[in-house]
Amino acid sequence: QVQLVESGGGLVQPGGSLRLSCAATGLLFRFYTMNWHRQVSGNQHELVASIYGDGSQTPNYVNYADSVKGRFTISRHNAKATVFLQMDSLRPEDTAVYYCHAEYGTSEYWGQGTQVTVSS
Repeated sequence: QVQLVESGGGLVQPGGSLRLSCAATGLLFRFYTMNWHRQVSGNQHELVASIYGDGSQTPNYVNYADSVKGRFTISRHNAKATVFLQMDSLRPEDTAVYYCHAEYGTSEYWGQGTQVTVSS
């Protein structure tokens, strides 16, 4: 059974930092492209960052939404089957539920989400 378990969310002041983690079990992690998405109020959904897996043509290639470029950093540790999202210079508009997403070929899996709230 595949599980993606996010952690690291919480309340932070504007300008602060958080580090999200997503631990994966039950899949060949290194082959999967790992993504972080976020959703606000059930409607607005955004792909925040991606890091490609060994199953892609460009392993470890990273990509970011324009809204987070220069502030967020995605990374992965294949031996620990974990993907990270380092979030710096956080803004109130970064407030959302952040979801971990794994995809490879026709397979995809989602985590349960972790709340990030940026507020003074």
